[in-house]
Amino acid sequence: MLLGARNVFKAWLLLAGFVVGFAALGWWLGGLRLASVFFVVCLLMAATVYWYGPRIVLASLGARELTLAEATLLHTTAERLAAKAGVGRPRLFALPGGHPHSVSVGRGISSSAIGLSQGLLAALPPAELEGMLAHELARIRQRDVVIQTPLVVFAGWLVEGSRIGGWLQRALLFVLAPIAAAFVQALLSPRRITAADRRAALVCDSPHGLADALIRLEQANELVEFEASPVTEPLYAVNPFEPVGLAAMFSTHPPIADRVAALRALDPDWREKLRAA
Repeated sequence: MLLGARNVFKAWLLLAGFVVGFAALGWWLGGLRLASVFFVVCLLMAATVYWYGPRIVLASLGARELTLAEATLLHTTAERLAAKAGVGRPRLFALPGGHPHSVSVGRGISSSAIGLSQGLLAALPPAELEGMLAHELARIRQRDVVIQTPLVVFAGWLVEGSRIGGWLQRALLFVLAPIAAAFVQALLSPRRITAADRRAALVCDSPHGLADALIRLEQANELVEFEASPVTEPLYAVNPFEPVGLAAMFSTHPPIADRVAALRALDPDWREKLRAA
């Protein structure tokens, strides 16, 4: 609950800081009149990001909502796990591409969405897929989505803003990208990922489905090409980007090996159980 409250506070701090910061810029540039204009415009932008941020992110990823008729078992599994996790049933979306990955976005525990790539649905057996769903539901439960969704939208705006520079584009990117990355690093901690892993293990009554899924996805990262904006890195359950250049600046995930070791430690006798089976 404490982590969830902190994430909500961070989200409101981000939105309020955006509005107040640009209003102060308007005051500096043109006094009260321009400050009022900046305040109103930025307030509308902040409201848009809060209410429509999940749709903006999913649209940028090319997501398509999965209907109950075409993915009955997946919807049933998600609903069962959501009830155990203490969150409302999320909307499920299919993401294009053969690379296995998943994302979660939303405004809270009762308004959220999970995106699963076609590659993920094809690659993971049922136990591992449940582990991944439980991880995303855990991030929703601890309200990671409340802060990471608007943060990714704002960071994306900053990075994309460099494109208006024409021949100054590269110089603007060198300025704006570190600013966006600094906000991401300041507001998102790798601990949120490990906390979600632990909660997912409780939801699934076993840590091994998720641990096996993480190993499989790490191997897939080396074999299957993935293309997307590195700004979206915080949304994924597993970092799909090579940790170089711009992608390294936005990396917020702990190493897979550390996550798997922490999950296995939740069931220290798993090797003996496996031999006995």
